[in-house]
Amino acid sequence: MTTILTIVLSVVLSAQMDSTQLWIGDQTGLHLEATASEGEQIAFPVFNQKIQDGIEVVEQGKIDTTQTPDGRTVYHQDLVVTSFKDSLFYIQPLPFVVNGDTMRTNSLSLNVIQPFEMDTTDAITDIKPVMKPKIWWWGIFRWVLLAILIAGLAVGGYFLGKWLKRVLKKEEAEPIDPETLRPCDEVALEKLDKIKEEKVWQTGEHKKYFSELTFVIREYIGRRYDVHSTEKTSDDTLAAMKPILVAEDRKDLYLKLESMLRLADLVKFAKWSPMPDESEVSLASAYTFVKETAPAPETTEQSNEENSSQQ
Repeated sequence: MTTILTIVLSVVLSAQMDSTQLWIGDQTGLHLEATASEGEQIAFPVFNQKIQDGIEVVEQGKIDTTQTPDGRTVYHQDLVVTSFKDSLFYIQPLPFVVNGDTMRTNSLSLNVIQPFEMDTTDAITDIKPVMKPKIWWWGIFRWVLLAILIAGLAVGGYFLGKWLKRVLKKEEAEPIDPETLRPCDEVALEKLDKIKEEKVWQTGEHKKYFSELTFVIREYIGRRYDVHSTEKTSDDTLAAMKPILVAEDRKDLYLKLESMLRLADLVKFAKWSPMPDESEVSLASAYTFVKETAPAPETTEQSNEENSSQQ
């Protein structure tokens, strides 16, 4: 690999090849690179299929940029070149346009070798006529057998899947959680009563208290309004609940829910230490929210009957 740098003021130009020797018709990489400070204008050379006579451009990649630790920009372009001429080439320095001036990279060399000798003593003969290839019957037979085998496996897999599906349907269904058969407001109020009895906030365990309190409310919202609050952030929960509560003309409940969730987030994530009355107000807001949004009794009974029938 050959690498020589040409430094022009704050711009560094570089040209290098993966290999300086290759067989005729083979390909090698040519890498152009320019390192410049901020504000420098760099224009790479444009090749029209050839770099010079005897050296052809097979592929010219896009110009990529990276940043150096000292804030400079490195421009890089990869090319693929080849040659069909047995010769030792001297590649002239490649021209870049830097801030309106032409600057050049280092020069390169490429030795292209003919790997075999051509016998020029033989007389030129006519091209042989087109030959009709023989039919490879054994190969065709093997491909047919393979196709039949694959088709058989596909059909067998289909029927096996149907059989397994029938077997799995016969297995005993997972038992339904009894808690889901009870009214959602009844379950939520029972859990709030437990939190109230434990009075965790009085022992300084504010994070545990608000985590349990908001989980009860989020779980209740999920069952009551089909809003999966336990999987949402407070902002997403409030965004989902606002149109519901506003439509029910219960903006006051929305404000209580917002205050409770915002305070809980401060305690859980910002290590906020709430006042004792703030903890009690949040618990009272939770009670109010559940009681005032509880479904009508007939709706609850209908839901229980549907769950019982599913069981």
